[in-house]
Amino acid sequence: MLLLTCPCCGVSAEETEFSNGGEAHLKRFGPGSSDAEYEAYMFARKNPRGVHFERWRHAFGCGKWFLAARCTTTLEVFGTYPAQTLEPPAEIIARIKARRPDWEGLK
Repeated sequence: MLLLTCPCCGVSAEETEFSNGGEAHLKRFGPGSSDAEYEAYMFARKNPRGVHFERWRHAFGCGKWFLAARCTTTLEVFGTYPAQTLEPPAEIIARIKARRPDWEGLK
């Protein structure tokens, strides 16, 4: 079971208190985009083995969205940060690289 900490209200809880919102740091395509770009945004998602960045909502708490970095194979959570952040904070990247030296970063 995942243990997450909401960066908005500071509550740490099991994943059942939160709702997963899928992959984080996506380039969103909307009006004016090509059909292929919009289709890729809507339906094509990475499903990596290893470090993954995700959107989460504190469904049974403050209700706010945030982002989390975690490993899909070990369920290790490297950290959480506000949803308005455009890229993972340096301290979370450092935590990931300390535990996974061969990690290549966001692609």
